[in-house]
Amino acid sequence: MSRPPEARSRARLGRRLRAPLPLAVPALAGLVLLALPLIGILVRTDWHELPTHLTSPATTTALRLSLVVSLWALGLSLLLGVPLAWLLARTDFPGKAVVRSLVLLPMVLPPTVGGVALLLGFGRRGLVGPWLESTFGITFPFHTSGAVLAATFVAMPFLVITLEGALAGLRPRYEEAAASLGASPLRVFLTVTLPMVAPGLAAGAALTWARALGEFGATITFAGNLPGTTQTLPLQVYLLLQDDPQAATSVSLLLLVIAMTVLVALKGRWAGGPRGASPKSSVVPEGAAPEVAEQPGAARPVVAEPATAGAAFAEPPAAEPWPLHAEVTGFTRLTLDADPGTTIAVVGVNGAGKTTLLRALLGLTPRARTASLRLGDTDVTHRPTHRRGVAWVPQDGALFPHLTALANTAYGPRAQGVARAEARRTAQLWLDRLGVGHLAHRKPSQVSGGQAQRIALARALAVSPRLLLLDEPLAALDQTTRAHVRHTLRRHLENFGGVCLIVTHDPVEAVSLADRVLVLDDGRTLQDAPPAEVTRHPRSPWVARMLGRNAWPGTATADGLELVDGHGVLTVAEPPPTGVDALAVIAPEAVAVHRDKPSGSPRNIWPGTIREITASGSRLRVLITSDAAPDLIAEITPQAAAELGLADGTPVWTSVKATEITVVAL
Repeated sequence: MSRPPEARSRARLGRRLRAPLPLAVPALAGLVLLALPLIGILVRTDWHELPTHLTSPATTTALRLSLVVSLWALGLSLLLGVPLAWLLARTDFPGKAVVRSLVLLPMVLPPTVGGVALLLGFGRRGLVGPWLESTFGITFPFHTSGAVLAATFVAMPFLVITLEGALAGLRPRYEEAAASLGASPLRVFLTVTLPMVAPGLAAGAALTWARALGEFGATITFAGNLPGTTQTLPLQVYLLLQDDPQAATSVSLLLLVIAMTVLVALKGRWAGGPRGASPKSSVVPEGAAPEVAEQPGAARPVVAEPATAGAAFAEPPAAEPWPLHAEVTGFTRLTLDADPGTTIAVVGVNGAGKTTLLRALLGLTPRARTASLRLGDTDVTHRPTHRRGVAWVPQDGALFPHLTALANTAYGPRAQGVARAEARRTAQLWLDRLGVGHLAHRKPSQVSGGQAQRIALARALAVSPRLLLLDEPLAALDQTTRAHVRHTLRRHLENFGGVCLIVTHDPVEAVSLADRVLVLDDGRTLQDAPPAEVTRHPRSPWVARMLGRNAWPGTATADGLELVDGHGVLTVAEPPPTGVDALAVIAPEAVAVHRDKPSGSPRNIWPGTIREITASGSRLRVLITSDAAPDLIAEITPQAAAELGLADGTPVWTSVKATEITVVAL
């Protein structure tokens, strides 16, 4: 009999609480060391006199001054620290480690030493103090501004380090996607970066304010201890210890409560990770329930079904023609020319240079890997990403998690100066065309992966780009939805005046959407031809296998094609000249499967063993391994498989006629 949930929960809790004794004892001792002084404040506080101590004129004046100083310090920290955190997280420059050390230094520097350093820098006899006083009439020592400067000096590192961690956890693809939609770097920072790192920014700001509120050593050393001017609440505690210890304890309790309130509000987190930037990015299949946090008493969002393929939407207007000429250098080295309206499918093995090509065209690669890019009569080589007119849909869509689907789609037009109402109208139109108009007011976390991908596609199309880059845009869609979106995309591309590059591993996409197929291998162009030519004569084993064909490399001899890895000689009907490297392409339906060794016309016969049987439409694809030949895929009917009694591990014979083999010279 299974245990009730409560018993299982208690058992799990017991397992979590067990700890090795050598670790538990010092851990508890450390906790006592930290908690005992705080308990001492609570125990020694005179609770009857607490209101009197906290409402005394000296205490209220010091508290008011502390709030003013800490808020000014927070403002300065935000103004100066946010750009500094971005610089450390997003750029590389000589001496970056030194700069980070300087940021961290006030956190480990003794406060009085920090005060001395401030005196030597900003005091009346410091490095810049005399100049500030003579030029601007600014004097920091013994002035409230000095207390603000001291609090900023010791507190700003908390903001910088916390925000830097949040920025480092934010994957740059969100900012890159925003730039490809036409947003300037400042707009990207204000509308994408900051909202997505808002939890980290809030945590850093809270810690900065709490640290500034409790600053003592640097303030008394640099700004002095003048009542109403620089005597903040921590300095008031220091004075009360000499004259009224009970009052000092009461004021200390106030500061303790404020600090604890900040930490509890942060739930013990020093930094909040950027929303929507989980390091484990997973694609949710179309139709799967999205993961949405449920709030008490709130109804869970329901993901609506996609629009039907028969829905009628207005056709996009014909766009201005934009031919493409690109010369890419670096790891990927190629020259690419395309007429307006051309769609190019980019295929190749992992690491072939497909993503590098797209990033070079976007202007997102280092100078050693750049693209000389001309769109129409405009050379955009030296333009930043947001001024190139190149829109990009990354593999996971990179939708901004803090914006709705409608706001995401309207982001590009708004960045290009379109009025809000017109941008939202255009966005709704594109969402409707792609069958996700009913999700306009949902956020990315409230839609499935396939729906999010269609929203990302609508966002890119809404900016009417000169060059459209799609990185596996339909990968997250189910077969039915993929066919609908593919039809919609093909209809749009027919009127698209620019050039579209689609990175894909789907042969159907490559054949149905593309006018040309660009095959990359090791950063070079292996083949650039119409889909029909690539299908008939693939020049890469990987492409042949992607198209569902067997591909065996070898070298032409007088007897046929000598296969690599010592797999013998393959007899072909039309061999290339002797010594030429070639690729033998065999369609799966041309492979005959027998239980006994065949006799008759086939000249290529091998024994083998069945390793896998999978369904492919109404037929079965059978993987056969052999010591006498490379792995071979045959395609047969379910009836033939039943008659032959085929199963995993069954020994069989395979045969291929010489006339059924296509040989492509490499």
